[in-house]
Amino acid sequence: PRSVASEKLQQGAMAEGAEGRPGRAVRLNNGEWMPLLGLGTFRLRGYEEVHRCVDAALGAGYRAFDTAAVYRNEEELGRALRELLPKHGLDRSQVFITSKLGPRDQGLGAGEALGRSLAALDCGYLDLFLVHWPGTQGWEAADLRNPENRRQTWVALEAEHRKGQVRAIGVSNYTSAHLRQLLQECTVPPAVLQVELHPRLPQTELLQLCRESGIHLQAYSSLGTGELLGHPLVQEVARSCQRSPAHVLLRWALEQEVGVIPKSSQPTRITENAQIFDFLLSPEAMEWLGQLADGTHYCWDPNTVT
Repeated sequence: PRSVASEKLQQGAMAEGAEGRPGRAVRLNNGEWMPLLGLGTFRLRGYEEVHRCVDAALGAGYRAFDTAAVYRNEEELGRALRELLPKHGLDRSQVFITSKLGPRDQGLGAGEALGRSLAALDCGYLDLFLVHWPGTQGWEAADLRNPENRRQTWVALEAEHRKGQVRAIGVSNYTSAHLRQLLQECTVPPAVLQVELHPRLPQTELLQLCRESGIHLQAYSSLGTGELLGHPLVQEVARSCQRSPAHVLLRWALEQEVGVIPKSSQPTRITENAQIFDFLLSPEAMEWLGQLADGTHYCWDPNTVT
């Protein structure tokens, strides 16, 4: 049966989507609802900073939080949520928590790593657990053992999924080739693929594959690590919409039903980044932004991983 959180997210998504625009949540292939907007926590360090950012996010309407073993802030995020949810009139069932498997934990021991993340967060269960990278730490990207290690990782995560410790499992930084391999081998299909995605790297083929396979695509680095905010074309679209460049870049993803997890350590920016559900980009604006596509990666390029 779907969770209480899923039902509440569904109500919000239906209400927001009634006017013909993408709603605030998307239904995953496991029947659960996932917010389209989440707070990314990469590089948030120390309890004080995490607490401040989570407080601002909850106040601004964020209901999803994205962390990872390699971010080294799972414990701080879990503690902040436990302390702040009551302040905002919420409980655990009303937020969606994602963490990720560290590349060093690829293989049959992935289940134990999930358990460590769950213990650090101390949140009862995980809504989503992602394989963070298609390769294994310490191995060359071209190592021919990578495909088999990914397969063993997924077998281990499927076992944890059956136990109910995690409601959905997925992958991050997978290419179309990595994803096709997984789809051929898996018993439980991935619910989410999280990748770098922005107008310069629209991931068109990957987005189409996800749509065909019932996988939700979620973007990270939607602002191009900040580099795209100053691009003349992005700024021109922002002026025409009377919105900020950040709003335009985040909305560009939402128009394609792609989720976003903008990160910031500034409460004012966190609040501003949430103001993306009350306007649309015109077809012309989407076409203009489409001219930026040139395959630029601002972060890591997984295409080298066998």
